[in-house]
This record gives sequence, structure tokens and C-alpha cells, in this order.
Amino acid sequence: MVAAAEESGNTITQEKKPKVLFLFYSFSGQTVGVMNRLTAGLKSQGVEVKTEKLWPITPLRFPFESIYTTVKMMVITFFRYRMPIKELPDVCFEDFDLIILAGPTWSYSPSGPILSMLDRDGEALFKNKMVLPLISCRGYWRMHWYGLRNKLRKCGASVPNLIVFSHPHKEPWRTVGVFLRLAGRHPERSNFMGKHYDQYGHSKKQRDEAWRFGLILGEALNRNTPISELNFKTPLALP
Repeated sequence: MVAAAEESGNTITQEKKPKVLFLFYSFSGQTVGVMNRLTAGLKSQGVEVKTEKLWPITPLRFPFESIYTTVKMMVITFFRYRMPIKELPDVCFEDFDLIILAGPTWSYSPSGPILSMLDRDGEALFKNKMVLPLISCRGYWRMHWYGLRNKLRKCGASVPNLIVFSHPHKEPWRTVGVFLRLAGRHPERSNFMGKHYDQYGHSKKQRDEAWRFGLILGEALNRNTPISELNFKTPLALP
């Protein structure tokens, strides 16, 4: 779209920048890591990006205090535990060309803050909007995706595509390593575990891939190319 502006008697023609809202929750910082790189790629294409975090009324502390607390959270989140959040700022309800809803998988489902937001604000936020989920997970993302897509569609959103980054280690080391890290341990420092699990979370290569995704997404928004045609399924994402 093109907008005209008057300055000193001359008409200046300017292109209107696409506007994207990043609405996100991140518990351990992994979602933020890939989101920041995706944002950088978008901005390099001239896209205007607004970023808003969901803030739980009672925040969680990472890591958890013990193995018992970790197991307890895994059980209650399996039943799609809602975590009440603070009110969203007015900017979230403005018009955007795209909303990217980013967050981790909690026991096969969206996180508690995102579920709470969908229950309370879903229709007001997403009705007649285009929404692109960004999922950060250990590896089991499909139930999260199907459930989130259904909820967004019930809110009146269109969901043309998705981006998924899972932790890059092989099983069973990935599950064991993530569990121990959530419980406050450091498995990467163990002589035995460190051979199979050398780092918690997403790799630098995955974050660089997120930056590349931001580039192609920004190009698509500038050219009005359908987001459904973009390929976010690569060896570093959506395995």
C-alpha cells in the first residue's frame, strides 16, 4: 500500500511498512532466543515489529526448586493448567498485518499463560486476524499445534502456517536433559550425560535459521505473498 505526504509544497510518496505483533510467553528463555532472531530478520526487511510479553500474575521461577516440583508441574500442565495473566496493553488490540504467537510446549499443549490469554482475550485479539504460531519445544509439538490451531480458528483467526523449533538432541537424552535442567540440575556438566546432552535449549544454528525465516517472512509481507507458501520445514526446524 502507498501513502502520500505533503512537505514544503511537494508530494512525497512513501510505502506503508507491514506491521507485525509478537505476542509471547517464555519460561526458560528459549522462545525469546529464536524470537529475537526472527524479529531481527523481519526488521531487516523494513517490517515494523511490536513485541509484548504475557506476564503471569504469579510468575514461575526457572528452574524449579526440585525434582518433585518439576514432576508436579508436568502433571498439572498435562491437564492444560491455566495460569492467569495480567491485562494486555492496548497496543495488542491494534490492527496488524500479522500476529506471531510464540511460546513453549508444556506437556503436549500450549503454556498456561497462553491458554489463559486465549480464554480471556482470544476473540478480541485474533478475530479476522492472520496468526502465525511459533512453537519452542522438546520435540512433541503436534498436539500443541492441533489444539492451538483449533482454538485460534474458533476465535476467528486464519492460521496459514507455523514455525517449530525443537531442542536438537536425540532421545532419550533430550527428555532426560530437559527434565534435569528444569529441576535445577546441570546434566551438560556430567561426564556421562555431557557426551549425549551438551547444551540446554536451541542451538546457534537454529537461532540463525530463525533469522533467515524472518527474512523470507518479511519479503512475503512486503510483496503480499501468501504466508502459506513459505517453507518453514527445514533440517533445523519442524523435524
